Amino acid sequence: MDTNEFFAPARNTSDDNRVADAPAVPDSADSASADVDMRSADEASPQDVSAPSEVSDSASQAKAARVPVWIDLLSPTEEEVLEVEKRFGIEVPTREEMQEIELSSRLYDENGALFLTVSVLSQAASDAPQTEAVTFILVKKTLITLRYADPVPFKTFIRRVKRTPSLASGCEAVLFGLLEQIVDRLADIMEQTALDLEGLSEKVFANAEDRGIDRDHREILRQIGRAGNLSGKAKDSLLNLHRLGLFLSTQSRFKKDAKARLKIISRDIVSITEHANFIANKVTFLLDATLGMISLEQNNIIKIFSVAAAAFLPPTLIASIYGMNFKLMPELDWAFGYPLAIGLMILSAVLPLLYFKRKGWL
Repeated sequence: MDTNEFFAPARNTSDDNRVADAPAVPDSADSASADVDMRSADEASPQDVSAPSEVSDSASQAKAARVPVWIDLLSPTEEEVLEVEKRFGIEVPTREEMQEIELSSRLYDENGALFLTVSVLSQAASDAPQTEAVTFILVKKTLITLRYADPVPFKTFIRRVKRTPSLASGCEAVLFGLLEQIVDRLADIMEQTALDLEGLSEKVFANAEDRGIDRDHREILRQIGRAGNLSGKAKDSLLNLHRLGLFLSTQSRFKKDAKARLKIISRDIVSITEHANFIANKVTFLLDATLGMISLEQNNIIKIFSVAAAAFLPPTLIASIYGMNFKLMPELDWAFGYPLAIGLMILSAVLPLLYFKRKGWL
């Protein structure tokens, strides 16, 4: 369990009515923060000086009055879910409901709150990449993310928010920032997968002497399978994001700037999806090529055995004839019978081999 609350940069008004932005404050579930107006001793008048207790009370009230722009629920407990439901008057979907594949169960509007569930690729660097369901809940001025995995885009975006608080200026900014981070991560994964497939292509079509000990292509097949699995899960995540983009484009709550940003994200999703289709075709091609190479090598082995069988068939026939030991066989009493039989067997084996080599079968 790891729950964080992020607040938008506080706007504090000074005496000359100028507005200054303070950094966004990421709070853990069990921590508190307060924003207090600070003036220098020269600017403060006697009427402005408050007792420490009064300052503390005003800071607490300011903290309570502030609404977080983002609440990130990572593997929340039941108590945390109930607290969020009571606080915002919503019903948070269960983990089982997040796994539903129907569009109406993943993207819907309930009493003005938008519920958006998408599949996000995680553990992409491992041999067993996974797609985990992540739910985005837009309620009033707060974005709530519910997830039971910790994919790289969320880690990256949280670090960016802590460095650049303006990224969390509002719930919509956080939503689009997370979507952009997820799309960028998928783009990086597709680019790396394409590079890996290029390396595999060189191995598949390399000379037999350059393949080393992997003559049966087991490692190549394993890597191709991993690339196919990874690209398939990435494409599934892209399809979910595309559906989410279409759903958000129909919402009237987003202003012109937000819809323009959403349009850019949708274009990126379409372009990456086309790249994923190319990678899927590349995986299919390499798989067919690898299986073809394996089939060719097996045919070569079968051909060697066939040639050997054909070459040793005449010597076997000659040895069988002279092994019958019939009484009326003049060669049995001939002094040169044995050398003749050996010579015939050798000649009958060499002639087929020469013929096969001339035909290019060897």
